[in-house]
Amino acid sequence: MRRLLLLNFLILSELYYPHVGGAEYATYLYAKLLSKAGFEVTVITNRFGNEPAVSRDDNVTVYRLPLFKSISGFKYSVLLRVDALFSGFMRKMIKKADVVYIPRFWFAGGLIAKALGKPVIIHLHDYIPSCSLAILYDISKRAICESGSACSMRCVYSSEKLKGNSLLWTMESVFLNSTIGRYLGKLVGLADVIICVSKLQREKVVGNNPTLLNKTLVIYNPLPEVSFSPVQGNSYGYFGGMNYIKGFLTLYGATRLASQEFLIKPKIHVTNFPFKMKLKKSLSNLGFIVHERVEREIFEKIYSNVSTTIVPSLWHEPWPYVVVEALIKGRYLIASKVGGIPEQVEKCKGVALCEPGDIRQLAEAMSLVNDLSRETIVDWGAKNREIFLQRFNNETSIRNLIKVCEQVN
Repeated sequence: MRRLLLLNFLILSELYYPHVGGAEYATYLYAKLLSKAGFEVTVITNRFGNEPAVSRDDNVTVYRLPLFKSISGFKYSVLLRVDALFSGFMRKMIKKADVVYIPRFWFAGGLIAKALGKPVIIHLHDYIPSCSLAILYDISKRAICESGSACSMRCVYSSEKLKGNSLLWTMESVFLNSTIGRYLGKLVGLADVIICVSKLQREKVVGNNPTLLNKTLVIYNPLPEVSFSPVQGNSYGYFGGMNYIKGFLTLYGATRLASQEFLIKPKIHVTNFPFKMKLKKSLSNLGFIVHERVEREIFEKIYSNVSTTIVPSLWHEPWPYVVVEALIKGRYLIASKVGGIPEQVEKCKGVALCEPGDIRQLAEAMSLVNDLSRETIVDWGAKNREIFLQRFNNETSIRNLIKVCEQVN
């Protein structure tokens, strides 16, 4: 076992999934990378279904506790489970740890860790210190929120109704986000170090919370476990489901405009869609090829037919893995000029950046790609991959994380 200042790394993660995308996957990758570097890693997370209560892989031990039943609303489900935080088991795990690492919403764990004299690192993958909804986007105004003030009841209500949630759930969310949500930033501020995943995210977090300036830094997320895949088709790919802030309505409008004004009917593979025949037929008429949530093997087959990935996000996505995967797989990219995306694609040539929500710009970009030869698209995609991998690697990410851990320990 490697013996440095850091001996035991405790991760408090309400979700811990080995799948591409989001904070959960980044946490999984960090645990694996720390393990390979010789550190003892303990993960405490939620237990779903028939998952084992305890599992071990190399130097990573995962304890799964029955904290909550659904991933909906886990931000407050975890926060309110003080019984789990004050349990003898949790206190034992925290006392044994050299560093307590919190990658998402289990901020109350940091409060207990500090009370027990342990250094705390919080890894932000969104905008919780500034926005209880975590997105810095005002759904009620359909615009990016730059103020960083507490989410209004109207904004929270609009967000929940847009998701199609019940009135009861919506009112619960309005209450929680308008009350408890206002104090999440204070819990984050207790950390010794706050890690952001992009410069833009840090700029927004510190801009709205100047007191966090001296404890906030940027470490880019580890690269996903994906590789280059040959392009076998000429389709577009969109993998954000019907999520409004991920820009599906913008893509829908751009596709209609491209058909009507530019006389093109692109084929667009879309995933994570609810299976509704009426919706499927309507989208199919525009050239959409609709898929539900698919397993990784099927997803890879779909991706092989995609030559261009579209990421029309409306909000400041800090470090979207869908962009990273597209670049590593060697795809041409059409994306919004928002969040960490411009940082991700810096110096890449096979990229078209559009203003978020601009239907015409997106339609024009799709039309431009439609006029390119397949060989040109494939060549630019390969250059994207080369440039991106020259700038980012897992060795740098894990080295920077270990350095931070040793500094606070």
